[in-house]
Amino acid sequence: MIVIVWQVAATWRARMPAAREGQYEELATQYARLPEDTVELQRRTVEEQRQTLDELTRSRLAIGSMEKMMREIE
Repeated sequence: MIVIVWQVAATWRARMPAAREGQYEELATQYARLPEDTVELQRRTVEEQRQTLDELTRSRLAIGSMEKMMREIE
């Protein structure tokens, strides 16, 4: 019985470093992807800002046209 318990404990201790190593490898992979993810997020943010600026420009032009039309009506 003692041998069985001893063997189970030894097996469990042998698996622990392997499990940790797998977790470390996963974290390293995620860390390596961070710069790529950051660049992609920045690219999307710039594109969204560009679209917002275009919409704002169109809105300003429309408001300017309406103001001009209102002045002509008066």
